[in-house]
Amino acid sequence: MKVDRELVRGAGPLAVLQLLKRREMYGYQLVEALSHRTDGVLALGQSTLYPLLYSLEAKGLVESRWVTLPSGRKRRYYRITPVGASELADQRAQWQELFTAMAGLGLVSPKPQEG
Repeated sequence: MKVDRELVRGAGPLAVLQLLKRREMYGYQLVEALSHRTDGVLALGQSTLYPLLYSLEAKGLVESRWVTLPSGRKRRYYRITPVGASELADQRAQWQELFTAMAGLGLVSPKPQEG
């Protein structure tokens, strides 16, 4: 089943921050990781991901740096900032509260919380 675009749009920033919490990544890595780790539910194209990254960077939640590869190509890596880590913690708590409320209504099955 395809998940409504508005739900994905709301989850996208949180998902990106969560991936960047683990390690810095460049855009294509984020696209692949989002698709792979969510079984395609949060599969964002590059045309969706990059505006999202630019928005997160403008808000101070992520920062980027350019790396020149041995081939001479440049690649932009993104990492979460301390402000982004704080926002991630706040958003995770809100999503958990929403999930718990939905489970109370029988709309989702409760699962053990991952850390």
